[in-house]
Amino acid sequence: MKLQPLQLGRRYALMLVLGMALGTAVFAGRIFAGEIVDRVVANVNGHVVLQSDWEEEVAFESFSNVRDPGSFTAAERNAALDRLIDRELLREQVRPSQPASVEQVAARVAELRKEFLKLHPDCATGDGWRATLQRYGLTQSSFEKRLSDEIQLMKLVEDRLRPSIQIDPKAVENYYNDLLLPEMQRAGSPATPLPEVSARIKDLLAERKMNELLSGWLASLRSEGHIWTSSPAAGERNP
Repeated sequence: MKLQPLQLGRRYALMLVLGMALGTAVFAGRIFAGEIVDRVVANVNGHVVLQSDWEEEVAFESFSNVRDPGSFTAAERNAALDRLIDRELLREQVRPSQPASVEQVAARVAELRKEFLKLHPDCATGDGWRATLQRYGLTQSSFEKRLSDEIQLMKLVEDRLRPSIQIDPKAVENYYNDLLLPEMQRAGSPATPLPEVSARIKDLLAERKMNELLSGWLASLRSEGHIWTSSPAAGERNP
């Protein structure tokens, strides 16, 4: 049986908050409909976020999720702006020191490219891949820079939060008995013994705790910060 609740990966709340991107990369071109006339859409503790930053965020998120940027709803666009604000708040607290390794970035590129190939076989060639990036207003170098920054910030935030996380063995047992075991029974699969999955359950519970800590940290940073946005549905307005 495929233990669905235990398929972990690194996409916990931090990935949702970061929107799988960080910072401002250089566009190869402006998104689909021509040049963007920049305007200020947010101010985070004195740091200006421009319309072009916002459009780039939508483009990168849409690319990472194999979506057309034009398919984003107003609510999804505002959520992307919120993630830009959250990242700026985190960037003020965590100053990156060591860049992600070439191997880490290459692995992340390969992961995203594999997902893209499922829907866009033309990305199998180097020229096809670069052409696809260009359609989203990205270049290979800017794309890799975004991924490098993402990996770097994720690691630094994790280094700050994870040491405080302790998972009680009883919590692992409760998860197994209350959630995983009943699911295996419903699926008609043989029950996997607890010792075989305890490490994976512990990892999952640690990721959940990471979610809680990060959400609380961001809430605190927002309450203490001075944030203004031009979009009434995004961010907060503090004088």
